[in-house]
Amino acid sequence: MAGRKVLIVEDDRTLLDVLTYNLVREGYQVTAVADGIRGLELARSSKPDLLILDIMLPELDGLELCRILRGESAVPILMLTARTEEIDRVVGLELGADDYISKPFSMRELVARVRAALRRSEMGRRELAMGGSVGDEVLRAGELEVDLARHTVSRGGLALDLGPKEFDLLAFLMKNRGRVFSRDRLVEEVWGYEYTGDSRTVDVHIRWLRRRIEVDPAHPKQLITVRGVGYKFED
Repeated sequence: MAGRKVLIVEDDRTLLDVLTYNLVREGYQVTAVADGIRGLELARSSKPDLLILDIMLPELDGLELCRILRGESAVPILMLTARTEEIDRVVGLELGADDYISKPFSMRELVARVRAALRRSEMGRRELAMGGSVGDEVLRAGELEVDLARHTVSRGGLALDLGPKEFDLLAFLMKNRGRVFSRDRLVEEVWGYEYTGDSRTVDVHIRWLRRRIEVDPAHPKQLITVRGVGYKFED
C-alpha cells in the first residue's frame, strides 16, 4: 500500500505532525491540514485514497465534513475521537465513516487501521475493474437483494443507500447466513484488523443496517442478535 495518498484533517498541530511523520515513514503520500474547509477542498481536488478526520475542527466540523464527503465519494474515512465523545463516534459511523479510533492511541494501531482500510478498498476496486470477480453473484433473501459486482442493495425493487462498511457487513453475513459471528470476528473479517475490545463499531453498523433492511428495526427478522455471542443473518 506504499505510495497511497492519505489526507489528514486535524487541528492539533502536534498530533498532525506526529501522524504525518509516521505515515510518511510507512511510505504513504501525506497531505495534512488543520481546518475542515481546507480539508473539504483538498478531498475534492486531490482525490486521496484514505481520509483521517478529527471530529472537532474549526470552520467545518468533522461530522459535517464526513457527511458531505460520503455523499460524494466512497473514500475510506477513519475518524479520530476522544474517549468521552461516544455520541460523536456513533453519529460519525452513521454518517458513513468506515471506522474510528479513540484518543489517545498508539501509532502502531493507527497504521494497522490505515492498512486494513486501504486493503479492503483496493480489493473492492479490483473486483469492480474485473467486472465482479465474484462471478456477478447476487445474494437474495426475501425482498432483499445484494449485487456484489455492482455494489448495490435493494429491497422490493427499491434501491437502498448503504455506506461502504454497511454493505461489506451485510454481504459477509448474507454469504454466511445462519452462522453466528462474534463482534471480534466481524471486525477481523469486515474491517480487516484485530479486535481491540470496543464493540461499538459493529453494533452501530448493525443498528444502521436494520433501519435500512428490516420492516420493523425494533423487531428484526433477518439481522439477529444472539445474546452473549454476536450476530447472524437469517432468511
